Amino acid sequence: MVRRIEVTGSGGVPLAAWEFADPPKAGDAAGETGRAPGVLLLHGLMGRASHWAGTARWLAERHRAVALDQRGHGRSAKPTDAPYTRETYVADAVAAIEQLGLGPAVLVGHAMGALTAWQLAAARPDLVRGLVICDMRASALGAASQREWEQWFDAWPTPFATLGDVRKWFGEDDPWVERPSAARGEFYAEVMAEHEDGWRPVFSPAQMLRTRETWVHDAHWDELAQVTCPTLVVRGLDGALGRAEAQEMVRVLPQGQYAEVTDAGHLVHYDQPGAWQAAVQPFLDGLPEG
Repeated sequence: MVRRIEVTGSGGVPLAAWEFADPPKAGDAAGETGRAPGVLLLHGLMGRASHWAGTARWLAERHRAVALDQRGHGRSAKPTDAPYTRETYVADAVAAIEQLGLGPAVLVGHAMGALTAWQLAAARPDLVRGLVICDMRASALGAASQREWEQWFDAWPTPFATLGDVRKWFGEDDPWVERPSAARGEFYAEVMAEHEDGWRPVFSPAQMLRTRETWVHDAHWDELAQVTCPTLVVRGLDGALGRAEAQEMVRVLPQGQYAEVTDAGHLVHYDQPGAWQAAVQPFLDGLPEG
């Protein structure tokens, strides 16, 4: 069962949250309290809540797992006049935890969602009992990185005639693809919508660039060091986060742990869902009760 839940984000922006399974029954995963521990899943830039469907269904066996479509993404509002700052993304996630009664929650974030998660954990430790960071760097990426993204968006051959063309371009033909990846093609097919002239992204590329602009020029090590809850840093062997930086992140974190998934790129949970679950499960099992 998939259940949509409405959340009011920062500044009144309407957000869509999704629960991909029934909440566990009292006396089952919920234990003596009758309340299953909450998990909030935060997708990365250009992602959407449905990218977490497999993870959410697995987590729902023992948790109340909710995935949030962040502002500008998925089925959430995409106002052109609203801010897309780090502060607003964090405030939106806080609103989801508080309005849905998830706290203290485990936060699971991919890429931009991971940055949102650790910034939230640093600012509101009362709302977070555990954190999973999936393939997100703490170092500044710089202006050159932003220019590369601008050029990449310009290279998209939109509109795509069919979803098959979407899958082929992002899975094989995209110059950023080092080796064919069916999972990458499927990932991007999921963020396309059909229009009269073909398939286009559900988000505004210009809005995505403005969102990314708010974090790429800064390093985020200080906020990482302020995260006091147990934290797992997960990287794909061929992902954006290098091993040396990931291990330094673990060292900086007061309660950091490390996991690596082989045969996975940046989209770790999408590339290798079984190995991803195997990496995260022991961490969740070891968390203290909320």
